[in-house]
Amino acid sequence: MMRHKMMDALRHGVLRLGLGLGLALGLACSALLPLTASALTPAQALQLAEGDADERVAQLLQLAASDDARAQALIRALADEAVQIQAGRVLIVQGAQAVDAVSGEPVALGDGAEEAVVNNRLRGALESALAGMDLLEGQAARQVEAAATLQRVAFDDPNPAQLVLVERALAPEFAARLEPAARESLRLAQAALHLASADPAQRRAAAAKLADVGQPIVKALLSQRLEVETDREVQAALRQALSAIERSLAVGSALGQLFTGLSLGSILLLAALGLAITYGLMGVINMAHGELIMVGAYATYLVQLAFRQYLPGAFDWYLLAALPLSFLASALVGAAMERSVIRFLYGRPLETLLATWGISLVLMQGVRSLFGAQNVGVENPSWMSGGITLLGSLTLPWNRIVIVGFAFAVLLAVALLIGKTRLGLFVRGVTQNRPIASCMGVNTARIDTYAFALGSGIAGLAGCALSQVGNVGPDLGQNYIVDSFMVVVLGGVGQLAGTVYAALGLGLLNKLLEGWAGAVLAKIAVLVFIIVFIQKRPQGIFALKGRQA
Repeated sequence: MMRHKMMDALRHGVLRLGLGLGLALGLACSALLPLTASALTPAQALQLAEGDADERVAQLLQLAASDDARAQALIRALADEAVQIQAGRVLIVQGAQAVDAVSGEPVALGDGAEEAVVNNRLRGALESALAGMDLLEGQAARQVEAAATLQRVAFDDPNPAQLVLVERALAPEFAARLEPAARESLRLAQAALHLASADPAQRRAAAAKLADVGQPIVKALLSQRLEVETDREVQAALRQALSAIERSLAVGSALGQLFTGLSLGSILLLAALGLAITYGLMGVINMAHGELIMVGAYATYLVQLAFRQYLPGAFDWYLLAALPLSFLASALVGAAMERSVIRFLYGRPLETLLATWGISLVLMQGVRSLFGAQNVGVENPSWMSGGITLLGSLTLPWNRIVIVGFAFAVLLAVALLIGKTRLGLFVRGVTQNRPIASCMGVNTARIDTYAFALGSGIAGLAGCALSQVGNVGPDLGQNYIVDSFMVVVLGGVGQLAGTVYAALGLGLLNKLLEGWAGAVLAKIAVLVFIIVFIQKRPQGIFALKGRQA
């Protein structure tokens, strides 16, 4: 009896052990199944390398969404055009070496190997695939860049097969590792791809999501979808989204014109500020003022070359050295002009005009002889590249933003110098009453030189700023000399405040008229306005009053 009980207990123990081992083996196999299913197969590799266009794109995006290292290596090799097909096997070729894309085994490369063709459509899909693969592996900047690529491709050429990449990255286990900007780009890409969904609710949600993206490409995408949409509720959502985008685009266009006008006005202010001293305060009609701007721009160009040659690691800060040097170069040229020519022509405006015009020709020819007649390029530092994107369609370039701030900083410095310093007191005294200032012991000849050098140096700062928004050439100053005189005359001779209002006003008026009538007609209209204004108010916007007049 005891023996039977022991045999039964042993039999039950073996049975429990067998069930436990079977359960453990089953769990292990089930855990390995996804890895096996996601592994690259020869059929998948061959379809990616030589299938038809639709099959290759679908297979490419599916493999890019997997975690298989072999598949990702094959995709990167395909992007580098380093994939060949030999005897039904897909090979990754690196120089004279080749490995099987599926197994990784080395393979002897024969004469019958053919390159895998990468056409334009597959190349576009490869861009999405590489972005999707890099999205979860790169640094923060790379994440944002890859997500922006997926968003752009989804807007430009929406393909439902791209959803597998986008939704994989937006899965909870991955989305937490993404930068906020990258997540937002992926959600917009998802919404663009959901516009082709079979579910009307998804299409309505996608239209509502895209209504906040005020970009022309989204407007085109929604318009195309509206032409083929049959569901009435989705049509209403699409029309509502289009109305919101059109309002956003209109506001963005208006703000863009205002900013462009402010940018042009700040450039005119910089160009005219030095002239407001030499002509407005001193009464010298300096036709070489544009060439002093050019001297400052070329000084910036030389500083850039010096930094690139001797201090490449500090290249982004070359403007800090270029600002004082451009001021000094133009100030020295201006001081030399005043001491050698202009000091003998005070009170003789026609002779001064002709003499400075001749000096301008000499300066232009000297620059042509030294640097050539072709324009030279001045590169923006990295911190002045790019811009700020507002309202989806409005981008404010950093170089323009910096120039606007720089113009007002120079204006503030000049106002403080003229109004609060001893040199400014002497300049105002000499320009208002030269004989009395001389009787008070002021060296009027020296003050004339200082004032002219100051106005010329400010022109050099204008040239430094202008070098950041365009090419630098011998004719640079000719584009601003007439506008500078118009700004000074319109604002009121001798009035810095009038110069500011005139520069900003002309800049805004010019850009607003350009959007309505074109650049040429806008320039003519501005000139006619100035002529009529001067006829009605010869003293300009701000006139000298009382004893100052």
